[in-house]
Amino acid sequence: MPSADASSPLPARIATALLGALLGGLVGGALVLAATAALKVGMDFVAAESTIEVIVLPLVGLVLATLVLHGFGRTATPGERTSAWRTFPADAVRADITADVVDTAGAEERFPWRLAPLRAVAIFATVGFGAAMGTEAPAAYLGVATGAWIGDRGQRWRRLLRPAALAAGAAGVSAVMGVAAVGTVYMLELGRRHRAPLSAERIVAAATGGLLGWAINAILGWSLIRLIVPEIPPESVLQAVKTALFIGAISGGITAFAGALIYRAKKWRASPPIRLAVGGLAMGIVAVLLVAVAEPMAAVGPGGGAIVWAEEVAPVPLALLAVALLRAAATTAAAAAGGCGGIFVPFLAVGDIAGRVFAPGLDIGGDLAGAAGAAAGIAGGYRLPFTAIAMALGIGGPRQATLVCLATIAMASVVGAGVGTAFDKITNLPYLWKRRSST
Repeated sequence: MPSADASSPLPARIATALLGALLGGLVGGALVLAATAALKVGMDFVAAESTIEVIVLPLVGLVLATLVLHGFGRTATPGERTSAWRTFPADAVRADITADVVDTAGAEERFPWRLAPLRAVAIFATVGFGAAMGTEAPAAYLGVATGAWIGDRGQRWRRLLRPAALAAGAAGVSAVMGVAAVGTVYMLELGRRHRAPLSAERIVAAATGGLLGWAINAILGWSLIRLIVPEIPPESVLQAVKTALFIGAISGGITAFAGALIYRAKKWRASPPIRLAVGGLAMGIVAVLLVAVAEPMAAVGPGGGAIVWAEEVAPVPLALLAVALLRAAATTAAAAAGGCGGIFVPFLAVGDIAGRVFAPGLDIGGDLAGAAGAAAGIAGGYRLPFTAIAMALGIGGPRQATLVCLATIAMASVVGAGVGTAFDKITNLPYLWKRRSST
């Protein structure tokens, strides 16, 4: 059912959207912020442990997530009476929480919010135990689930469901990121993948939710995601152009390739034990390599520890490139193993570290290289250029540095599209060859 009667006057529809957004944004933003704070406590605990725990605990978390989603969770069977709180559609990828947000965009009344408690346990097992996945997808998922639950209280509440769900998702992401526009643009841009309309009601709901999430974060003063603010601008136009070209190319290219692999890994139709075994083994190997190349904290969570290592140690470019590639591999392995988390924040980290590879050669500060690389990672890897723009504008810094970040986003978008197209063509070659041979 629509959030408001389409025949109603626009002011009435806007008022309904605003009311739903206020309710969903406040409740969803607060709930997501509390959940993310709990996840951060878990990640910080793992990061403070010894090398063995840093390698083993994320694997334990993935085992728990698999048991919850595929042991306690059930598959819908025609004619069989099942519980909506634990039953997934037959074709569902149970760990892919972003898919539900995208697939119900513009029709949030279809969002399966009753599965949220089960998936929340899997999220805590994956992200809270230190696997290389992020908190933004859980924030959006839990936010939308909260808003859908609020609007599903009865017939009178149904008109508030869509704006409440959309605003709660935006509030959750903004509360986690600490930038109001990021949650707003993220939800709207993600919804466009399902061709959700950019109507006045949706824009009002998303903007209200993003603002409320940011306000909750600002009032509490929490810092849940470490965004690098560029402090020193480029010294010349030539330096700015080189920065945008080189960092946009490497950060956009690495994250675009990783994004294509992660998409395939999420859709991998192997049985849960096989996924867990293969992905878990790969995770363990990558973690050992990260500890050897960098430090144990570089192997934990979505990548914040790796950024701290890059800032404090100032490693050589080759080591930075190795860590960027290994971080991308860690997130791919976690997705293949059935991890339940996001890739937005991991791409921030991979892009940031990859951007720092060129800092000495371009004679720019690590903060500018990191900020430009992070923005490129979102534009090239996650294919959300407008969200990357909102982030670049929202974190602040000198105007010239912001312009460099925006130019880097444009470069990364082009490179990311090219890498994605090339990857699709290469991976489809066996299918095309088999089809040609059969004819």
